[in-house]
This record gives sequence, C-alpha cells and structure tokens, in this order.
Amino acid sequence: MSEPHDFERRVLLAATGLTPQVVTETLYALAIARLPPWIPTEIQIITTKDGADRVLHDLPEPSSGWFHRFRRDYSLPELKFSSEQLVVLRRDDGQPMTDIQTVEDNTKTADVITKQVRSLTDDHKCALHVSIAGGRKTMGFYAGSAISFYGQSQDRLSHILVDARLESNPEFFYPCPRPRGIESVGNGTDRHTEIVRLAEIPFVRMRDGLQKELLDGSLSYSEAVTVGQSVFPPLKLVLYLDTCEISVGADRLALPPSQFAFFWMLAERARRKRPGLHWSDPASSHEYLKCYGRLVNRFSARYEAAQAKLGAGLAKTSFEPKKAQINRRIVERLGWRRAKPYLIATTDRVPRTRYSRFGLTLKPDVIRITARGTES
Repeated sequence: MSEPHDFERRVLLAATGLTPQVVTETLYALAIARLPPWIPTEIQIITTKDGADRVLHDLPEPSSGWFHRFRRDYSLPELKFSSEQLVVLRRDDGQPMTDIQTVEDNTKTADVITKQVRSLTDDHKCALHVSIAGGRKTMGFYAGSAISFYGQSQDRLSHILVDARLESNPEFFYPCPRPRGIESVGNGTDRHTEIVRLAEIPFVRMRDGLQKELLDGSLSYSEAVTVGQSVFPPLKLVLYLDTCEISVGADRLALPPSQFAFFWMLAERARRKRPGLHWSDPASSHEYLKCYGRLVNRFSARYEAAQAKLGAGLAKTSFEPKKAQINRRIVERLGWRRAKPYLIATTDRVPRTRYSRFGLTLKPDVIRITARGTES
C-alpha cells in the first residue's frame, strides 16, 4: 500500500480564521520536522473574507510573505498556493462572510467544508492532509467529520501544537533555521524541537460503507450525517412478498421475482434456524419453486419454464449467478459495510464433503417476512 508521501498529488487543506500562522506551522511540522517528510504539492484554505485578507497579507506575497520565506529558508520546491487556492465562505446571497455569526452561516460553512473534502478525496491519486488547527472550532469539527465520511487510506487529519509562549505571538510563523530570538522559549536555543509538534488524529474511515448517493451526489452536511447514521443501524431485515422488495432500515430494494424467490428461500431457512443450502441439495429446487410459485403464479408460463429447467435441483449455473447478483445489488444500494450482515455468505460445510452451504447469517429474530401487510 502506498504511503501518503508517495502520491503524486498531495494537498494540505486547512481551515483558518485570523491566525494564518497555522498554515506555516503545520507545513513545518509535516515537511521539516517529520520523517519521512510530507511536502504538499498544493495548499488549499477555507476561510472567511477577513481570514482571506489576513492570509493574502501574511503568507503568499512573493517578496515578504511568510510562506515564501519558509520555502526559501528550507529550500522547498514550488507548490501551488495563491488566491486561487482560497475558498471564501459565502452566504446564500453570494456575499462573503466576514465571520461565522448565525445558524445559517454555520450550516453553510458545514456544507462548503463537506463539499471541498468530498471533491479532494474523489481523486484516488491524491493524498489529502486536513488540518483543524485554525478557524472556528466548528470548522475543525466539520472538517474532521467530512474526512471520516470520505477519507481514503492515504488521507490524514491533524492538529498543530505550538509552545504556549509562542502560540499567541503574531510574529511567530514557524521555527526559523537561523537564530531570530523569537523562537527562544527559555531553553537557550532558537530552534527547539518541541516548539511545534504535529498531533495526528486517528479517525474512522466510513467511505467503503457508504451508499453511492453519498459519494456521487452533492448532499449537504446534515443530509450526509443522516445517511451516514444509517451505516450502523440495528439489524433488521423485512421481505415484502407483494412487491418483491427487501428492506433494511429505511431502505428498500426491489429484486426480480427469480432473485427474490432465491433470497426468500434462504431467509426462510435462517428464520427457522435451518442450515444453508448447497446447489446440489435435492431440497433446493423444491423450496425455490415453492417461493417462486407464490410470486408469479404456479400456472404461469414463467413458473412452468423454471420448473422444467431446474429438474432435481438448483444447478450450479443457476445457484451461483443468483447469489452473486443479489449480493452485488445489496452492496450497490447499501454500501459494503452496511450490506455485509445481509449478504448471502458461507454458513457451514455439507457433511462428509468439501463443499460449503450458503445462506443468511442473520439471527432469526431480526428477519420478518410480510405479505399484504401481515407478517408470517
């Protein structure tokens, strides 16, 4: 697995307020103080109008900006950072926020941060590092939540720790390699390794368990939270015979009758604490046809065709594709993490053989089978 510093595109994303120092402090901790160094190819900042004015005044100005001083002091390569990399928070009317002052401002901020993190993590060739050191506390919270939703294995989250005697000093932007006096913290040296420390924050990566709508769409922060909460619901499976739908929480998934009958057969076995099935089991065709006949009518041409095809059992060429198709559709609808308990999986071995049975591993009390509004 590639490490974050191995990726061709490396983005440092920071939320800032009126202390743009957090950008160069974080950059120092990542690119100079750590081994191996992580040097971004691009810096993006989310901030207010007043924060953007302060950033542009203090950091990227070519001759006197602290960002370019830092690059020169430590011989760092060119990296993309200018006004074009600033995301200025705006209200619904398009006016830039001077500060986050209202509930509406707070909601808009959450949506902007979520959108930016989602966009950057959609690039599988990018390693994203999110810093929550600057800006309002809620900005850091939203950034941490967003990367937990969307972050990939190469993405990281951190906070910067600066010695208390320098933290509020407006002239301190990073430990300078040449003595300036300002970095002195009473230990007789100007370059103390404990002046700036990076605190990397572990986070739960939920991306693999999220539905496609959360990854592909443009959901707001609150909508993303609502959908994300459904990743870990209490286990409950309901089969609706009248519509050939299965339900997991608030989500329903319709299946073709042939697939639904197959899934119903295995759900019924799990509900009655019976073992799973192997395609060669003689009972498989009888149980499948019993379920299928209740869905399509035993006197229909479809039923007769299925009956003629199955013969004495569910052949492997019928059993395996149905199992794979159903599992794929459940994963596509629910995401891998949420779908996993509901998938058709290996249950046990067929006695005196090397073959495995397949079925549902759910406990019987979480399975309900409903027909025309009544549960059986």
